[in-house]
Amino acid sequence: MPPASPDRTADPAPAAGAVPDVFDPRLYAEGIPHERYRLLRDHHPVARQDEPEVLGWPAGPGFWAVTRHADVVRVLRDHSAYSSWAGATQIRDPDPADLPFLRSTMLNQDPPGHGRLRRTVSRAFTPARVDAFADRVRARARTLLADARAKAEDGACDVVPAVTDEYALLNLTDLLGIPAADRGLLLDWTVRVIGYQDPEDAPEPLRGPDGTPLNPRSPALLGEMFAYARELAEHKRRRPGDDIVTSLAEAGLEPAELEMFFFLLTVAGNDTVRSAAPGALLALAGAPDAYRRLACGAVPADRAVEELLRVHPPVLSFRRTAAHDTELAGRTIRAGDKVVVFHASANHDERVFADPGHLVLDRSPNPHVSFGDGPHVCLGAHFARLQLRVLLEEWRAAMPAPELAGPPRRLVSNFINGVTRLPLRVSGPRR
Repeated sequence: MPPASPDRTADPAPAAGAVPDVFDPRLYAEGIPHERYRLLRDHHPVARQDEPEVLGWPAGPGFWAVTRHADVVRVLRDHSAYSSWAGATQIRDPDPADLPFLRSTMLNQDPPGHGRLRRTVSRAFTPARVDAFADRVRARARTLLADARAKAEDGACDVVPAVTDEYALLNLTDLLGIPAADRGLLLDWTVRVIGYQDPEDAPEPLRGPDGTPLNPRSPALLGEMFAYARELAEHKRRRPGDDIVTSLAEAGLEPAELEMFFFLLTVAGNDTVRSAAPGALLALAGAPDAYRRLACGAVPADRAVEELLRVHPPVLSFRRTAAHDTELAGRTIRAGDKVVVFHASANHDERVFADPGHLVLDRSPNPHVSFGDGPHVCLGAHFARLQLRVLLEEWRAAMPAPELAGPPRRLVSNFINGVTRLPLRVSGPRR
């Protein structure tokens, strides 16, 4: 039997009959709370959760946590009952003044408006355009891995800044058509927006007059990014290229739609692979027998990618808002209630996945929900899979088996399943 996935951490069980908390972002710095998820799936599959004040972020009204695979899929597919538009898609409520602007992104819309925007960006994000970048992606992986080996201290390095952050960022900016001199801006914006719950990963948050932290996703704090998006779009109209920003600039979008598309592609497009790539290497470091099967070609890399996404989904949770009174897993959900799906729990549901706590690289079928489901399934999933497959192929061709050279560090977040430090052995014989 393969060894347990490293995502399965020691998580003390709550008192008998208690409903485990899965909201506190600090939980996830210790690893995905699989034991809590299992208790919820078995006894409280749609569970009421409190939203206390955490790390200075204000308390909220609470929400329903959805943890079984079938219920997660139902919520993600049924936009008429579970709306993205009503309250956006983050657990914490946005400022009411920000909500109209946030609704201009397709992530926070329901059909049919969502479909119009999705078709617009789909025409820019075609599989053919993505596949045309495969050779460039492979060359970049080889270069970054070779540099990591050359610069290693005592045969080890932190692969997050040395490899995976650069890999995700540079691949995305090539696809978008971002000038090389501006690429650092995208990483800064991503860290600010994604890592805002983490006191170490993010800069000190701006605060309002009452001392409360200001949400970095608020349009008022995204002015620099939006101004850059407008300037870049105007540049692309004058000097078009074969890239996604050119396609968006020529698509006739409203200014707010263009800005929010740029925000979505910059942050979500970067952080999907930025989270999934080190997560995959961490999972393989904890499963040497599974890695040996990958390294010798017994398991195709594309199949392995799906299992690695299952055990380390880049996104932990997404929120919907009940559009009307409904029922889910025997619980009455009232109109206006927040309903939050937990991807990592659904991906470990024993009702769907045999022996879910173990890494089985050739698992089939593998209906994980790491890229969502329904109308909002991740538009960049093809590009993410391409990058992850190529990175695995290049790692097994040139690198030793992934082996921890120090403790990893995870992001403090109940939204993104981030790995912020991952010291691995990068020198030594390939095996």
